[in-house]
Amino acid sequence: MRILRFGEQLPEEAFWDRLLAAAVGLRRELLGLDDQTNAYRLVHAEADGLSGMVIDRFDDVLSAEVFSLAIWQRAEAILQRCAALVEARHTVIQPAPQILAQEGFDPAPKLSGGAPREVVIREFGTRFKVRFDEGHKTGFFCDQRDNRRMLAGFCRGRSVLDLCCYTGGFAVQAKKLGEAAEVVGVDLDEAPLKLARENADLNQVRIRFVQSDVFPFMRDMLRHGRQFDVVVLDPPKLIRSRAELEEGTRKHFDMNRLAMQLVRPGGILLSCTCAGLLDWESFLKVLHSAARQAGDPLPGYEQEDFPRRGPRPMQILAKTGAAMDHPLGAAAPETEYLRAVWMRLG
Repeated sequence: MRILRFGEQLPEEAFWDRLLAAAVGLRRELLGLDDQTNAYRLVHAEADGLSGMVIDRFDDVLSAEVFSLAIWQRAEAILQRCAALVEARHTVIQPAPQILAQEGFDPAPKLSGGAPREVVIREFGTRFKVRFDEGHKTGFFCDQRDNRRMLAGFCRGRSVLDLCCYTGGFAVQAKKLGEAAEVVGVDLDEAPLKLARENADLNQVRIRFVQSDVFPFMRDMLRHGRQFDVVVLDPPKLIRSRAELEEGTRKHFDMNRLAMQLVRPGGILLSCTCAGLLDWESFLKVLHSAARQAGDPLPGYEQEDFPRRGPRPMQILAKTGAAMDHPLGAAAPETEYLRAVWMRLG
């Protein structure tokens, strides 16, 4: 059940105006995001009182992801109101991947007349292309914006590995803002990697992008004794329902155990999950377990190929989440979905 308003009064014109004005005011007036970027979350579902919808601003385009039939029927009207508040010219409406299973209908995306196929956004001076017909969700992950800038602070003169790099957000910022000596980005999908290379070219930075499943890539790096000063592990959502909780948790463990072995002693690992069902306590248990076994030989390889080093000493430096334009709704704890743990490994 999705609740828009408590009480007996139906949402009227003034209700929608107040709700959207409050959401826009948070981003533009209180947070001052227009001075940092032209790409940010404008409406964050329940946290802004609009269950069933998120809206991101990308320059003069508003890109929405819709999760319910009721909101889909009202999405164009909602976006038109938002566009008037932020001087946006175009709108894109995408159905959520699970909308057929959950809501029983399968709509096609809607683009306003003349909406561009892609736009260029800026983030702390770095530029990124956002391509609406190929991207996941609304087209770009604004939630990691502050984490990308924070990571850049660890990268100067160092080697960086960005696992599940998507369109190169962490990789490009590590090189552009962080002035890393070497950056490698890895992703399985061809289309995001193509855009990642374009983003590197757009910022005139050199990054090596590799198309590969991260598991064989990490095993290959370990086989050749390769390690990095900074490793980012930001996989796609691995747990979409409670039925996937056990398997998804195991995947997080396996990924982190391998990623930890790729970090040089004294180096940094940033490990993320966007699976809201994997709560903080469970995610931290996964990381501690992975550190305890990070020195074990990999399954399928002989002991002499991967000598046992014992548990990796791990210091947790910080725990962060999504940027402030993704607030947490006190009445909807599910709005806290992104968890990022910063570790120094011995």
